[in-house]
Amino acid sequence: MPLYLHPTQPPQAVVAASYTGNFAPVVANALANSSWGWHIETAVHVLRLILSGAFDHYPDLQVIIGHLGEGLPFMMPRLELTLPQELTTLQRPIGAYFRENIHYSVSGFNFLPPFLNLLLEVGANRILFSADYPFASMTQARAFLDQLPVSPADREQIAHGNAERLLNL
Repeated sequence: MPLYLHPTQPPQAVVAASYTGNFAPVVANALANSSWGWHIETAVHVLRLILSGAFDHYPDLQVIIGHLGEGLPFMMPRLELTLPQELTTLQRPIGAYFRENIHYSVSGFNFLPPFLNLLLEVGANRILFSADYPFASMTQARAFLDQLPVSPADREQIAHGNAERLLNL
């Protein structure tokens, strides 16, 4: 069974150092949580898992992260460039772990440009449809899935096929 790594509020020290200051408290709270902090902290945890060698010790381990990859797909080319295998001493290039050990759910991020970035970086067989209900609209999630510019076969994989395979359903 895969692990699902879900965002949560960053530690208070991180919130104090990065998300407070000249912001109104309501803005600081949003920035530390659903606007930015949740996603960045989750991405850092994924990087820690990879760089720790966890997937080298457990090569069959699969992890699911949400929100179209928590910003990681955008950074993948940079990570591959600046963290070569010679530096990390991992058994595979860092990009291999993103493409072979991580799955990415939509999770209410119904935004086409980030979806296309994820699709180009990891392929349709790593993307899982999800809606993030009750925080995001089920209707909007379904409409997003229906309008994706992918082949019918890829839409089937994303809609349910990848989850069925990953979860042995």
